[in-house]
Amino acid sequence: MVLGLGPLELVVILLVVLVIFGPKNLPKLGSAMGKTVKNIREGMEDEEPAKKDEEPVIEEAVEDEEEPEVVDEAAAAAEAARKAEKKAKKKAKKAAKKAAEAAAAAAAAESDADAE
Repeated sequence: MVLGLGPLELVVILLVVLVIFGPKNLPKLGSAMGKTVKNIREGMEDEEPAKKDEEPVIEEAVEDEEEPEVVDEAAAAAEAARKAEKKAKKKAKKAAKKAAEAAAAAAAAESDADAE
């Protein structure tokens, strides 16, 4: 079962896609989908190294200054995490835009092929 769909449902979905797009445009559609998945994965992988690069906070035994340093380091780490998340969202949005453009191009190619 894939996404809660049984084999019969998947076959019906594939037949509908075949009827809508036609056998000539399926390779283009598959290529566009593959590029979309690749871009999304690259966007997600770019976020992971940023998390790995962060060094763990080591607390030193200092009398009065210990707590403010930990708070400052925690705030800095939180800010870095927010920036990394914002960057990942931006990359994901860019990948989604590219995927939409590729899908539109595939649809335009299909309509051009149907017009001929």
